[in-house]
Amino acid sequence: MKPIRRLLDALHPKFGKGGKLERLYPMYEGLDTFLYTPGEVTKSASHVRDGMDLKRMMLTVVVALTPCILMAFWNTGLQANLVLNEMGVAEDPTWRGSLMGAIGLSHDPANMLACIVYGGLYFLPVFIVCNVVGGSLEVLFCLARKHEINEGFFVTGMLFPLTCPPSIPLWQVALAIAFGVVFGKEVFGGTGKNFLNPALTARAFLYFAYPGDMTGDTIWTAVHVDGFSGATALGILASADPAMGMATLDVSWMSSFLGTIPGSMGETSTLACLLGAAFLIITGVGSWRIMAGVVIGAMVSSAALFALGSDTNAMFSMPPHWHLVTGGFAFGTVYMATDPVSAAMTESGKWVYGILIGFMTILIRVINPAYPEGIMLAILFGNVFAPVIDYQVIQANIKRRLARNDA
Repeated sequence: MKPIRRLLDALHPKFGKGGKLERLYPMYEGLDTFLYTPGEVTKSASHVRDGMDLKRMMLTVVVALTPCILMAFWNTGLQANLVLNEMGVAEDPTWRGSLMGAIGLSHDPANMLACIVYGGLYFLPVFIVCNVVGGSLEVLFCLARKHEINEGFFVTGMLFPLTCPPSIPLWQVALAIAFGVVFGKEVFGGTGKNFLNPALTARAFLYFAYPGDMTGDTIWTAVHVDGFSGATALGILASADPAMGMATLDVSWMSSFLGTIPGSMGETSTLACLLGAAFLIITGVGSWRIMAGVVIGAMVSSAALFALGSDTNAMFSMPPHWHLVTGGFAFGTVYMATDPVSAAMTESGKWVYGILIGFMTILIRVINPAYPEGIMLAILFGNVFAPVIDYQVIQANIKRRLARNDA
């Protein structure tokens, strides 16, 4: 790495103040700090040192996403291969099928390598488009504002592809991530100043702008096979006969927990999310209070609605423990709700924030069967109220201290 260090040091005068490429300094600085720890230190008298800087925090989250990324590759390919086998189609008629044949892989669901490669052919294009478009916009805003390029987009560029269905058109991916980056973050000042989660902002834009490509019976399997229906468990139950209830589901709780079901590419496996949650909690990056609050809020709300029941809405028949393993609940709880920028920051506020998200998730899922997911809108709702929650907590602490001093 020493030759690279010497090359960067030699280029620094050209990008530094007064250099010919001064306007492009954020790009140079971004590459330098990506490869090496910044050499500058604060010059004031005293300051707090912490080994967890922004780069390490973002990379920790990306590492925690590894189980979900692996599931995105394998389960997407598995579901697509299962569709081809069920429909009696020997090969995917798209370029993906041609590439699979060229490298000697069949569409055998039992072949793990075939599933991983096939799933990667769906996930990687979405991932590449997302990062190229979103990353380019980040760079443009940094150049225009003369700010340094930070690692804030790393997590957004990984989270958003994992929340997309495998059949999402790539032009919609580009449009959505552009909306999420610009209107979810940059208009508020960039990383650390946004009050909405950019990845969720992008997904919300897609859901409301192009609902036909984000929900439905056929998009979750991604394979272009006419006549196949592959709705998610929440989608099936939302449109089911209330008299049938949970009997309409053809998947088991364990399959939903493991993630071997149709769904957004990285959101299906609760087990993978739990592994990521453990890593985030151990490293201190993710708040266990927020995660616990979301679960508590969801369990209490779903138990109350389950006990109440309904003759017209089959979603009331879903037991509380099923809500934990369906849709994007686990993924949103672990990776989205705990975003340190858009979440509540006070210790007491984190509990209130988490419980509010859990409550709103179940309320949207059950009461409004037209939108059976819930967690996305619930987290955005929580993002909006996070500053208010923190303010009230701080004011309550001030009042208690004043009362104690007066006594």
